[in-house]
Amino acid sequence: MRNPGTLRFVLHEHFAKHHHFDFRLERDGVLKSWAVPKGLPENPGERRLAIAVEDHPLDYIGFTGTIPEGEYGAGDVKIADNGTYDTLAWEPGRIEILLHGARYTGKYVLVRFRNAGEKEWLVLRAKDGV
Repeated sequence: MRNPGTLRFVLHEHFAKHHHFDFRLERDGVLKSWAVPKGLPENPGERRLAIAVEDHPLDYIGFTGTIPEGEYGAGDVKIADNGTYDTLAWEPGRIEILLHGARYTGKYVLVRFRNAGEKEWLVLRAKDGV
């Protein structure tokens, strides 16, 4: 594993059938991934739905371009933000990270939305001192 602050993240903006964002965190040799319909929250206390999707290969972190019609996820993909992150906690059902991106910086928390299902999470922008 890399030194703290050198694990990478990317937020892809995905212009597929349904416009959404894909939030990906480098972890254990893959990109752990969530579809975030409305993008990452920008204000402390704000929360958004995040749906866990399949892990992606690390080389997908820099992907931009068009996924052709007829393929899963068809549509244009661009990078909305990227950078590194520190892991503050990574437990089943709860992930706390400190993002170091160009647009998104600060503490973010992903928590499994227990009553909604296995793949449903909430991502929230935490207050940085908390």
